[in-house]
Amino acid sequence: MNEKERPILVSACLAGERCRYDDLAQAVPAVEALVRQGRAIPFCPEVAAGLPTPRPAAEIVGGDGLSVLRGEARVMTARGDDVTDAFVAGAGLAVTCAQAAGCARALLKSKSPSCAVSTIFDGTFSGRIRPGIGVTAAALVNAGFDVETSD
Repeated sequence: MNEKERPILVSACLAGERCRYDDLAQAVPAVEALVRQGRAIPFCPEVAAGLPTPRPAAEIVGGDGLSVLRGEARVMTARGDDVTDAFVAGAGLAVTCAQAAGCARALLKSKSPSCAVSTIFDGTFSGRIRPGIGVTAAALVNAGFDVETSD
């Protein structure tokens, strides 16, 4: 199977699933069409790891997704709860899903502490963004997948 025929792992919120922390979707019609055609696999690492919807907003504190995977940074909620273990578990489940489905790449939600490819919120819950990658995006890159952002 050539790369164009291989399915794409996509952030489930982009496929119209209400799985974001705020119980909303971020549906992208082209992504929804890919899922309907069987060319994309929707996946939410946070929900897969057992986090509820809705849930408190979370941001990476002390680094980015690569730092989280190395144990050098944490994923915290605005209430101060440490949800790092769930984010790491979800990232591992995303890699397993992508491998099992034969994906070569992923299309992920921007600015998410899980799925961001190039920019994340800065960990202060102030709405500011900075360069960085999310935990799941970092795990996928480490496993050899190409990742791109929805924006």
